[in-house]
Formats: sequence, C-alpha cells, structure tokens
Amino acid sequence: MPDIESQQLEYKKSFGKETIVSLVAFANTDGGKVVIGVEDSGRVCGVELANETVQKYLNEIKQATYPQLFPKVFIEEKDDKQILIFEISEFPVKPVACKGRYYKRVQNSNHLLSVEEIVDLQQQSLSVSFDAYPAKISLKELDKELIERFFLRVNEGGRMFLTGDIAVSLTKLGLLRGGQVSIAAKLLFGDPERKIRIGRFKSEATIIDDNIVDAPLFSAVEQAMVFIKKHINLSYDFDGSLQRKERWQYPIEALRELLLNTVVHRDYKNLSDIIVKIFDDRIVFTNPGTLYGRLKVEDLQRDDYTSSIRNKLIAEAFYLTGDIEKYGTGFVRIREYMRDYPEVGLDIQEKGDFFWAQVRLINAPAAQVTLEVAPQAPRKHPASTPQVVDLLEMLDKPLSRRQLQEKLGLKDREHFRKSYLQPALDEGLIAMCNPDKPRAANQKYSITEKGKRVVKTQNDNES
Repeated sequence: MPDIESQQLEYKKSFGKETIVSLVAFANTDGGKVVIGVEDSGRVCGVELANETVQKYLNEIKQATYPQLFPKVFIEEKDDKQILIFEISEFPVKPVACKGRYYKRVQNSNHLLSVEEIVDLQQQSLSVSFDAYPAKISLKELDKELIERFFLRVNEGGRMFLTGDIAVSLTKLGLLRGGQVSIAAKLLFGDPERKIRIGRFKSEATIIDDNIVDAPLFSAVEQAMVFIKKHINLSYDFDGSLQRKERWQYPIEALRELLLNTVVHRDYKNLSDIIVKIFDDRIVFTNPGTLYGRLKVEDLQRDDYTSSIRNKLIAEAFYLTGDIEKYGTGFVRIREYMRDYPEVGLDIQEKGDFFWAQVRLINAPAAQVTLEVAPQAPRKHPASTPQVVDLLEMLDKPLSRRQLQEKLGLKDREHFRKSYLQPALDEGLIAMCNPDKPRAANQKYSITEKGKRVVKTQNDNES
C-alpha cells in the first residue's frame, strides 16, 4: 500500500488486542483507520475471513471498550489478497478506554494517557473547566475589598454591569455556584496556593534581585508588572513637541500580555509556580502546563488560530476587566505590540510539561533555552519548590522510588515523578545510586551536597 503508518493510519498483520488499542487511541485523538492484513512495512500479507469473523471482531471491540466503540468496517482486495479496514471517527465523549486503560495517538504510535490528560479530556468533553469545580472554602474567606475593586473594573469596562450583593454578582459570573465558591474565585480573590517567582538574573547562576508574588491573581499580575518595570530600561524620545515620549526596553503591553497568558492559561492542577526571569538581554516566562486542547505552538504563529481555554472562568474574569481584549488573540496582539520594536524578537515553545516564551534583544546572542521547576533563589530561601524540599528532607539514607512515595504519603506515581523526583534530579539535588541503569528495578536515590545545602538553608530560615 502506498501510505505509511501515521497519526491516522495503523497496519496490523492480524486482529488482536493492539487493534482495539489503536482504535481507542484514534477515538481519543483525531480518528483513524486500522488496516488488518498489512505488515508494518506496508507489504500486503492478507487476512482470512470466515462468515462470522467480522462480527466476532466487532463484538470483541464492543466488549473491550468503554464507552463502546462501533467502528465502520470495509473489506477490500489488495494484490489479490483480502484486507480488513476498521475506521473510527474522533469520539464526542472522551476519554474512551480499552479494558480500563486510556490511550492517545501521537504520530504513528499509541501512548498511554497520564491522569492529568484523562482529566483534561473529560473536562473538554463536558465543556467544563477545572476552575469551575468547587473549592473547599467559604465566601467569607475571599478578599471582599479585592472583589469590590474587581466589580468596579468590570463596570468601568462596560462589558457587564455588576451591582448589589457580592454573592449575587459572583453567582451571575459563575464564580459562585449553588452557594459554593469555585476554584476560580479562590484563585482570583483568595489564597491561590500558587505563586509567581520572578527574578533579575545576571546569568543563569547569578541572581541580583527576586520576588515571590504570593497574592490572589487579580492583584498578582500588577505586582509582577511593577517588578518587571523596575528591572528594565526606560528612555525618553523627544520629537519636537513639548511632551517627551516614554520608550521601554521592551514593549510593555507585550510583556503584560505574556504575563497574563501565564496566569490565565497555566495548569492549576500542577503544583509548580510560574517563573519569570529577567536577564540583561531577554525576559523568559515559564508556566506549568502545555498548550490546551489541540492547540500547537505553530498555530500561535498564525493570526487565525483558534484558542482552547483551560480556565474558562479565570479567562472570563480578565476579559470583563478589559485585561483580555478577545479570546484567542493574545499572540496576535503581542506581535502587533512588537511591530514598533524591530530590535526585539519573540520565541515560544513547549518544554516538557511547561510552556516557555521569551522576548529578547535581536542584536544580542540568542539565549540557550533552559527550564527549571523553580529559579535559583538567593541565600535567604531555598532554590526549590516546596515539593522538592519535602523530598530532600526524606533522604536521610538512599531510598527507592516506592519508599520515597510511601514516606511522602503519595499514591499517584506520575504526580510524584513530575512534581518531586524529576525536578530534584534536574536540579542536581539528588542522584541515582545506579546511574548506568536509570530504569533498574532496585534503583535508589541519595541526596547530593547541593541538596543538603538546600535543606540546611530551609532549616535556617525556619529557625
């Protein structure tokens, strides 16, 4: 056959469990075809079909999947041999499982979905965003003064008019549902439990000044912008008129848009913080969470891209205040703001489980793309996330992955790997006892001298 295996095409010599797995992966992604009777190379080997064979296969697919899949079936002849084709469209209610396990299609192979990906697919199918779920706090725990300032901004923007009782207005916005405070309301006006770590760096290893913005989102953006302005240059242009014109080193509107992007579109299920690094020649924004839905980095390069909103209520709140002009146009506006700054370039990419954006001075050397779970902090506090510090404090002796999870009281292996183990390894705070065999079943981890310094700094700060 002329086609090769791809995002929407899979070849199988015979029908089996892997056929069903591929159909499930296609249903959870963009749909596709599984062709039975063709080798991976594309050589047709054919398949023998008895009278009840096709119905038997369909029953096996039905019994192994939930929600049940009913693919279209075609029998064709190629090179004088019969082949069987199962075709499935993208399923409207996701995710689909094969015997309790969930898969997605990535290029020409099937990948097991993580817990986070399963939750995201469920929310997308139900048109429900994570920030709409109830938070375990009362309305009294929200900042009343901040809410009133938000209402004032909304009314000034003219996109909605809010008046009267706070509970009534929050309900009108969907931030309060059935008397329960939503996660979005808690993040906007209460304790966000997530921070913006922002620092001025001379190099990747040398920090000059830093700040941790630990505030409700509605005020956190302004606090972070104050720090950014403090550490970039401001000049004045005189064009012959009586008034001078300010010109920042970078377009302020673009920086604000990038900062808003980190706050509005980050994955709040991820416990890592937003990171902003200001260097002599560039500013780097890093937020937890890759692009949501089907959006890809290359899509953001176009002006006609369609945005997928991970946090719908948070996005709506910043839209009503005028901070967001229109959904799905953030990077369009950033490019517009940068037209008057030909000396400034923009780089964006996904890096692991993070989204990374950089504005840089074009006449300066291109910066090497780096990503840390947290920026290197000054000596007054640890250089790592609280999760990494918790892990380090457990390592009084070499321990296995299972032992560490048990000591930390964590059941989710993937969450432990992403938020604890991998960041600690990436920062050089722990090391494998058997580095030549990283996947060894008896692998253990020990704390490094750098890790011990982090723990000591933490203990000194708490004493």
